[in-house]
Amino acid sequence: MSVVKQNLKVQFLQNHSELKSTGSGHVSLGCDWTENYCCSPLMEAQFTLLPWKRCIHLTLLLVQLSLPEVGASCRILRCNSEFVAATVHLSSSSSSAAALSREEVNAAYCSALRSYGICTKRMARPCRGDLAYHSAVQGIEDLLIQHHCPRVGPTAQPWPLPQGTMSEDTCLYERNQFSREGQIPEYLYCSVFGDPHIRTFNNDFHTCAVQGAWPLIDNDYLYVQVTSTPAKGGMYPTVVTKITIILKSWRQCADQQLYQAELDNVPAAFADGSVWSGERRGHRVLMVRTENPGQHTEIRAAHIGTLMVVRQSGRSLSLSIRSPRGIIEAFDPDHDLQLCMWGCPASQRINTLCPPALNSLAEAAIRAEAHCSTLLPTQDVYFHACVFDLITSGDLNSSTAAVNALQDARNMISNRQGIHLLPVAAAGRGRLQLLLLLSILGILGGA
Repeated sequence: MSVVKQNLKVQFLQNHSELKSTGSGHVSLGCDWTENYCCSPLMEAQFTLLPWKRCIHLTLLLVQLSLPEVGASCRILRCNSEFVAATVHLSSSSSSAAALSREEVNAAYCSALRSYGICTKRMARPCRGDLAYHSAVQGIEDLLIQHHCPRVGPTAQPWPLPQGTMSEDTCLYERNQFSREGQIPEYLYCSVFGDPHIRTFNNDFHTCAVQGAWPLIDNDYLYVQVTSTPAKGGMYPTVVTKITIILKSWRQCADQQLYQAELDNVPAAFADGSVWSGERRGHRVLMVRTENPGQHTEIRAAHIGTLMVVRQSGRSLSLSIRSPRGIIEAFDPDHDLQLCMWGCPASQRINTLCPPALNSLAEAAIRAEAHCSTLLPTQDVYFHACVFDLITSGDLNSSTAAVNALQDARNMISNRQGIHLLPVAAAGRGRLQLLLLLSILGILGGA
């Protein structure tokens, strides 16, 4: 095993769950066999090419993986997912990390690393022939040294687990609710799409100028975060380029699961490679499926009655969520930054109905409205979002984000009258207000 440890040198990236390919000498997952070299499958790792004669050592380890006593109970990817869950809020782009000092961030990171190390020690025997395991062990050692972390100290606290007795229907939220209260739960709906536009659980609709990582949901059962970055080209757009979903452990129903999607990488599986976990009365508690690989993923969590749909529409990601009110409102008062609950902070909102004095984009506005009206005949918030995105990006494909968001709303909102939201318009304003605003933004942006 010493040969493997000498050659598995891990340099973790800032976000340890990202799978990247950066050209020669950098891979993310899987073994890349070339003419005279082989590589080890490292998570988020920088690898060292090995001469072909040493490939025999890796080959023997790969053979070991096929043995039931080695691979059956190795859950190193679960350790990786728990580490990501414990550090996702410490990212430099996260709004949560901004409120912490550098020392506090480093202390929390060290606690997560120590927990990560404990998890890998528990996996030492079942994972003895697993390359990802040995990569993680070496990576933890490197990071402990890099961050000057004491070997002994506090560990990351696990997500709190709701307490109570288990019934037969406990892991099936809707059935459990009906058996206890005689009615199905009240469902709430939230979505984020396009530039980005957010429809909150309270049916408010905001267009946001947010950049970086922001939490959509942060409660006892679920953590959802989106990352927005400036789009290439266009006038004034930011778009969602990454979505992180953490389904927290809950009683005996479900272990913690991590799902991450990035632009051009919308996997139909959790981060550990599984597509389902937990089973109760013939029903799978957590399940991932897709109707359009690479463009669409549906995540169902039966124990919390929640459905989430992740899509790539054009050059942006979108997310739609339907969840019971009892789940959505299960959070502490200090979790006061949740875009799905209260929308964008006031300082980050774009007032698309505030008319400027210039109309240099009137012709483009007319073309955009004509295009969007063929896709979205009702002039609701989805229509206006379509027009906004089309003008700001200059990309016809951007209109699909609003179309798909409306389709998700139709699929997830049971009250048909509640699907279409009308924009809050100022009295006496013309139909080109939105695009006239964009014209002045374009002029200011070019100044």
